[in-house]
Amino acid sequence: MTAYADFHRRSIEDRDGFWGEQAQLIDWHKPFDQVCDYSNPPFARWFAGGETNLCHNAVDRHLATRADQNALIFVSTETNTEKAYSYRELHAEVQRMAAIYQSLGVRKGDRVLIYMPMIAEAAFAMLACVRIGAIHSVVFGGFASHSLASRIDDAQPTVIVSADAGMRGGKSVPYKHLLDEAINLARHKPAKVLMVNRGLADFARVEGRDVDYATLREQNLDAVVPCEWVESTHPSYILYTSGTTGKPKGVQRDTAGYTVALAASMKHIYLGNPGETYFSTSDIGWVVGHSYIIYGPLINGMATIMYEGLPIRPDAGIWWSLVEKYKVTVMFSAPTAARVLKKQDPAFLTKYDLSSLKALFLAGEPLDEPTATWIGGALNKPIIDNYWQTETGWPIMAICNGVEKAPTKFGSPGKAVYGYDVKLIDETTGEEITEANKKGVIAVNGPLPPGCLQTVWGDDKRYVSTYWSSIHNKVMYSTFDWGVKDEDGYFFILGRTDDVINVAGHRLGTREIEESISSHPNVAEVAVVGVADQLKGQVAVAFAVLKDPSKVAGPDDAKALEAEIMKVVDGQLGAVARPASVRFVSVLPKTRSGKVLRRAIQAVCEGRDAGDLTTMEDPAALAQIKDLVS
Repeated sequence: MTAYADFHRRSIEDRDGFWGEQAQLIDWHKPFDQVCDYSNPPFARWFAGGETNLCHNAVDRHLATRADQNALIFVSTETNTEKAYSYRELHAEVQRMAAIYQSLGVRKGDRVLIYMPMIAEAAFAMLACVRIGAIHSVVFGGFASHSLASRIDDAQPTVIVSADAGMRGGKSVPYKHLLDEAINLARHKPAKVLMVNRGLADFARVEGRDVDYATLREQNLDAVVPCEWVESTHPSYILYTSGTTGKPKGVQRDTAGYTVALAASMKHIYLGNPGETYFSTSDIGWVVGHSYIIYGPLINGMATIMYEGLPIRPDAGIWWSLVEKYKVTVMFSAPTAARVLKKQDPAFLTKYDLSSLKALFLAGEPLDEPTATWIGGALNKPIIDNYWQTETGWPIMAICNGVEKAPTKFGSPGKAVYGYDVKLIDETTGEEITEANKKGVIAVNGPLPPGCLQTVWGDDKRYVSTYWSSIHNKVMYSTFDWGVKDEDGYFFILGRTDDVINVAGHRLGTREIEESISSHPNVAEVAVVGVADQLKGQVAVAFAVLKDPSKVAGPDDAKALEAEIMKVVDGQLGAVARPASVRFVSVLPKTRSGKVLRRAIQAVCEGRDAGDLTTMEDPAALAQIKDLVS
């Protein structure tokens, strides 16, 4: 097995040779002339001159060897629906959807906005777009009308695909009225709206604009729609980063670079093999859903599970029952989900046969040591952290066990992934930090490897000014995250560069304080925010969810526990990092993808408007904080 250090070094020093080899993992209609055209930094054109198709690589090329193998397994515990599609059946469904698009006037380069729940038709909708060279933009189902309207105006879709409703926790979440309001608000009006009717919510049809998916599918049952071969650099999709304000920021992805990057990641990082089953618990509204529910597993000839539902419904064993039933070998989730399961009966983790599972990968937010230790011990499986962004589309840091087996370190997502020339940069001087365990901004030398964003949709200037202009005197991609690197080359993420609290001149990362507080034995989860303070500029305020709330029966118990936590922080980070207060809550406000809404918490603490909360999972969570601080 190749030593990983050599593998990574070659990916940087012999970039073209390295990625030319990885490109052999996919099918090409026309070979590329140049591996990487970086003649116009920071814009990289990967596999220039080549032609391929993302849908061909995800579906068609597997028909010769695995047509009857499971490809897409749709499971909804909300509607008690379960259906497996073979590669042959998926191929037929995608062609039907592609034919519908064409009948509605969608052509190569046109945009299709997908506003859908986690149902099989959403996968067909995405794959059918890239099949015909259209560009999809998936917006998380249930997103508020104003946010959706801004994305409609930015992407200017020819067609919008939607459904009557999603479901969450046994309740329907109607979509159509939100979509209608968004189209009313938007300057751009789509020619057609394709509706999937699940029978979950009544909705009004707009005459001449809205068309029924089931009717058109019936008319196109025998459709044959060949793949449109596109240039390597042809955009495959636009994905808007969550939490954007003002004009949306659309991450634009290419075709060939993305296909190659995902194929390589399945081999080198995720250890998935053709014929096996991959289960990512994310949503197609987020980048993980694009890369590791839809495209990555299918490119690799695996079956992929698409799950609509909660991790604890009908009970906390649902995910593990699917691992047993479909012999899942690779699972991908978020630390938040692990913390949710931590509060449930641990018997569910040993009830099912998990012998097929090689590892559980966690990403989306920093993984704290208590959560990693708990779930790793409960499952008796490797727990592998990895770090990346919507912008990169696949990991920046990970353990590449497919290249060389390596240990994990608690709190670390691993080492720089091949292709990424990652540096730690001193915020003040702009110089590279080479000594171990010294904090800096995580940045990447250009070009970014294949699969990363090409630009911001329709705004090259914004791409340069946002991502490539914040490192002093250097054209480097900034992740906007603080980190340190130890003597073994393992990185540790300390939080966003804009999540720094300035307390009386001392700059403190919220992540460092959170890590310290979460080491207390009765803390299940914690969020720390910086709150304006007349004396100190800012103070840290912590909100903690307890493992055993019964131990805090009254105000005296709460004060005693707060004092204990302060003592822990004092001991680990020093009195300067001690939060001004620790408040105890039953739940933290989060997005539906599991990210804690720290800025909304901060706004409430400072008496400001919390802003757009359309992606918030439980509105009562923020109300609880408001009551505590008012």
